[in-house]
Amino acid sequence: MVTDYALALLCGFFAWRLWRVGKGTAQASVYSWAAGFACFGLASLAGGTVHGFSTIFSEAVLQELWKLTAYAIGLASFFLLTGTFSACIMPSVRRFALLIPYAQLIIYVLWMATRDDFRYVIYDYAFTNLSILALQLYVGMTHRTMSAPWLVGAVLVSFLGAAAQVSGVSLHQHFNHNDLYHVIQMGGMYLFYRGALVLKDR
Repeated sequence: MVTDYALALLCGFFAWRLWRVGKGTAQASVYSWAAGFACFGLASLAGGTVHGFSTIFSEAVLQELWKLTAYAIGLASFFLLTGTFSACIMPSVRRFALLIPYAQLIIYVLWMATRDDFRYVIYDYAFTNLSILALQLYVGMTHRTMSAPWLVGAVLVSFLGAAAQVSGVSLHQHFNHNDLYHVIQMGGMYLFYRGALVLKDR
Protein backbone atom coordinates (compact mmCIF):
# COMPACT_ATOMS: atom_id res chain seq x y z
CA MET A 1 0.00 0.00 0.00
CA VAL A 2 2.79 2.43 0.90
CA THR A 3 4.52 2.03 -2.46
CA ASP A 4 1.16 2.40 -4.25
CA TYR A 5 0.52 5.72 -2.56
CA ALA A 6 4.11 6.87 -3.11
CA LEU A 7 3.73 6.14 -6.81
CA ALA A 8 0.40 7.99 -6.83
CA LEU A 9 2.00 11.10 -5.31
CA LEU A 10 4.90 10.95 -7.76
CA CYS A 11 2.58 10.62 -10.76
CA GLY A 12 0.41 13.44 -9.45
CA PHE A 13 3.42 15.72 -9.16
CA PHE A 14 4.63 14.84 -12.65
CA ALA A 15 1.12 15.42 -14.04
CA TRP A 16 1.00 18.87 -12.45
CA ARG A 17 4.45 19.82 -13.76
CA LEU A 18 3.68 18.60 -17.28
CA TRP A 19 0.35 20.40 -17.30
CA ARG A 20 2.12 23.67 -16.49
CA VAL A 21 4.74 23.05 -19.17
CA GLY A 22 2.09 22.12 -21.71
CA LYS A 23 0.14 25.26 -20.89
CA GLY A 24 3.22 27.42 -21.28
CA THR A 25 4.36 25.87 -24.56
CA ALA A 26 0.93 24.98 -26.03
CA GLN A 27 2.11 21.45 -26.84
CA ALA A 28 -0.76 18.96 -27.18
CA SER A 29 1.68 16.09 -26.73
CA VAL A 30 2.76 17.36 -23.31
CA TYR A 31 -0.87 17.94 -22.28
CA SER A 32 -1.69 14.35 -23.22
CA TRP A 33 1.18 13.00 -21.16
CA ALA A 34 0.06 15.14 -18.22
CA ALA A 35 -3.37 13.50 -18.44
CA GLY A 36 -1.70 10.09 -18.66
CA PHE A 37 0.27 10.70 -15.48
CA ALA A 38 -2.89 11.87 -13.71
CA CYS A 39 -4.58 8.60 -14.68
CA PHE A 40 -1.60 6.60 -13.44
CA GLY A 41 -1.81 8.46 -10.15
CA LEU A 42 -5.50 7.63 -9.83
CA ALA A 43 -4.80 3.98 -10.64
CA SER A 44 -2.07 3.79 -7.99
CA LEU A 45 -4.32 5.43 -5.41
CA ALA A 46 -7.20 3.05 -6.10
CA GLY A 47 -4.93 0.01 -6.29
CA GLY A 48 -3.22 0.92 -3.04
CA THR A 49 -6.58 1.25 -1.33
CA VAL A 50 -7.54 -2.24 -2.51
CA HIS A 51 -4.26 -3.70 -1.22
CA GLY A 52 -4.24 -1.83 2.07
CA PHE A 53 -7.89 -1.91 3.11
CA SER A 54 -9.10 -5.27 1.83
CA THR A 55 -10.21 -6.25 5.34
CA ILE A 56 -12.17 -3.05 5.89
CA PHE A 57 -14.15 -2.44 2.71
CA SER A 58 -16.86 -4.72 1.40
CA GLU A 59 -16.23 -7.01 -1.54
CA ALA A 60 -18.44 -4.81 -3.72
CA VAL A 61 -16.40 -1.69 -2.92
CA LEU A 62 -13.12 -3.50 -3.52
CA GLN A 63 -14.42 -4.75 -6.85
CA GLU A 64 -15.33 -1.22 -7.94
CA LEU A 65 -11.93 0.10 -6.86
CA TRP A 66 -10.21 -2.67 -8.79
CA LYS A 67 -12.21 -1.81 -11.90
CA LEU A 68 -11.28 1.83 -11.41
CA THR A 69 -7.62 0.80 -11.25
CA ALA A 70 -7.85 -1.19 -14.47
CA TYR A 71 -9.77 1.47 -16.38
CA ALA A 72 -7.48 4.27 -15.18
CA ILE A 73 -4.42 2.40 -16.46
CA GLY A 74 -6.16 1.83 -19.78
CA LEU A 75 -6.97 5.52 -20.03
CA ALA A 76 -3.38 6.39 -19.13
CA SER A 77 -2.19 4.19 -22.00
CA PHE A 78 -4.55 6.03 -24.31
CA PHE A 79 -3.23 9.47 -23.36
CA LEU A 80 0.42 8.39 -23.54
CA LEU A 81 -0.08 6.94 -26.99
CA THR A 82 -2.03 9.91 -28.37
CA GLY A 83 0.58 12.27 -26.95
CA THR A 84 3.35 10.27 -28.58
CA PHE A 85 1.50 10.33 -31.89
CA SER A 86 1.21 14.12 -31.65
CA ALA A 87 4.97 14.38 -31.25
CA CYS A 88 6.02 11.76 -33.80
CA ILE A 89 3.52 11.67 -36.66
CA MET A 90 2.71 14.38 -39.19
CA PRO A 91 -0.83 15.84 -38.91
CA SER A 92 -1.88 14.54 -42.33
CA VAL A 93 -1.12 10.97 -41.24
CA ARG A 94 -1.95 11.40 -37.57
CA ARG A 95 -5.68 11.87 -38.17
CA PHE A 96 -5.80 8.27 -39.37
CA ALA A 97 -3.19 6.91 -36.95
CA LEU A 98 -5.22 8.18 -33.99
CA LEU A 99 -7.80 5.52 -34.80
CA ILE A 100 -5.36 3.05 -33.22
CA PRO A 101 -5.41 4.38 -29.62
CA TYR A 102 -9.16 5.03 -29.81
CA ALA A 103 -9.81 1.47 -31.01
CA GLN A 104 -7.40 0.12 -28.39
CA LEU A 105 -9.23 1.96 -25.60
CA ILE A 106 -12.69 0.85 -26.73
CA ILE A 107 -11.65 -2.79 -27.07
CA TYR A 108 -9.88 -2.68 -23.71
CA VAL A 109 -12.88 -1.20 -21.87
CA LEU A 110 -15.27 -3.73 -23.38
CA TRP A 111 -12.89 -6.61 -22.65
CA MET A 112 -12.23 -5.60 -19.04
CA ALA A 113 -15.93 -5.06 -18.32
CA THR A 114 -16.28 -8.79 -17.69
CA ARG A 115 -12.73 -9.63 -16.57
CA ASP A 116 -10.55 -8.87 -13.54
CA ASP A 117 -7.28 -10.59 -14.43
CA PHE A 118 -4.47 -8.02 -14.19
CA ARG A 119 -2.53 -9.69 -16.99
CA TYR A 120 -4.87 -8.05 -19.51
CA VAL A 121 -3.95 -4.67 -18.06
CA ILE A 122 -0.30 -5.57 -18.58
CA TYR A 123 -0.97 -6.68 -22.17
CA ASP A 124 -2.67 -3.38 -22.98
CA TYR A 125 0.08 -1.33 -21.35
CA ALA A 126 2.73 -3.44 -23.10
CA PHE A 127 1.22 -2.63 -26.50
CA THR A 128 1.35 1.07 -25.65
CA ASN A 129 4.95 0.80 -24.48
CA LEU A 130 6.01 -1.07 -27.61
CA SER A 131 4.35 1.59 -29.75
CA ILE A 132 6.12 4.37 -27.85
CA LEU A 133 9.40 2.48 -28.14
CA ALA A 134 9.07 2.03 -31.91
CA LEU A 135 8.04 5.64 -32.56
CA GLN A 136 10.72 7.13 -30.34
CA LEU A 137 13.43 4.96 -31.83
CA TYR A 138 12.34 6.14 -35.27
CA VAL A 139 12.25 9.87 -34.47
CA GLY A 140 15.40 9.53 -32.41
CA MET A 141 17.30 8.16 -35.37
CA THR A 142 15.72 10.36 -38.04
CA HIS A 143 15.22 13.66 -36.20
CA ARG A 144 17.56 13.37 -33.20
CA THR A 145 14.72 14.27 -30.85
CA MET A 146 15.63 15.05 -27.26
CA SER A 147 12.77 12.92 -25.95
CA ALA A 148 13.93 9.65 -27.51
CA PRO A 149 16.68 8.59 -25.04
CA TRP A 150 14.45 9.30 -22.06
CA LEU A 151 11.35 7.56 -23.39
CA VAL A 152 13.20 4.55 -24.78
CA GLY A 153 14.90 4.12 -21.41
CA ALA A 154 11.56 4.52 -19.64
CA VAL A 155 9.96 1.76 -21.70
CA LEU A 156 12.83 -0.61 -20.95
CA VAL A 157 12.58 0.11 -17.22
CA SER A 158 8.81 -0.43 -17.38
CA PHE A 159 9.33 -3.84 -18.95
CA LEU A 160 11.79 -4.67 -16.18
CA GLY A 161 9.17 -3.71 -13.61
CA ALA A 162 6.51 -5.80 -15.32
CA ALA A 163 8.87 -8.78 -15.35
CA ALA A 164 9.47 -8.36 -11.62
CA GLN A 165 5.74 -8.28 -10.98
CA VAL A 166 4.79 -11.36 -12.98
CA SER A 167 7.74 -13.28 -11.50
CA GLY A 168 6.15 -13.12 -8.05
CA VAL A 169 9.52 -12.42 -6.41
CA SER A 170 9.28 -11.11 -2.83
CA LEU A 171 12.31 -9.54 -1.18
CA HIS A 172 10.65 -9.49 2.25
CA GLN A 173 7.35 -10.47 3.83
CA HIS A 174 6.45 -6.78 3.87
CA PHE A 175 7.93 -6.07 0.43
CA ASN A 176 6.36 -8.33 -2.18
CA HIS A 177 6.48 -8.43 -5.98
CA ASN A 178 3.93 -5.60 -6.24
CA ASP A 179 6.08 -3.34 -4.06
CA LEU A 180 9.15 -4.18 -6.14
CA TYR A 181 7.22 -3.36 -9.29
CA HIS A 182 6.14 0.00 -7.88
CA VAL A 183 9.68 0.97 -6.91
CA ILE A 184 11.05 0.05 -10.34
CA GLN A 185 8.13 1.82 -11.97
CA MET A 186 8.95 5.00 -10.06
CA GLY A 187 12.25 5.07 -11.91
CA GLY A 188 10.44 4.43 -15.17
CA MET A 189 7.96 7.22 -14.45
CA TYR A 190 10.80 9.66 -13.85
CA LEU A 191 12.29 8.78 -17.23
CA PHE A 192 8.86 9.11 -18.87
CA TYR A 193 8.47 12.50 -17.22
CA ARG A 194 11.84 13.75 -18.43
CA GLY A 195 11.05 12.61 -21.95
CA ALA A 196 7.57 14.14 -21.93
CA LEU A 197 8.99 17.49 -20.80
CA VAL A 198 10.80 17.94 -24.12
CA LEU A 199 8.13 16.62 -26.50
CA LYS A 200 7.32 18.88 -29.43
CA ASP A 201 4.21 18.61 -31.58
CA ARG A 202 4.72 17.92 -35.26
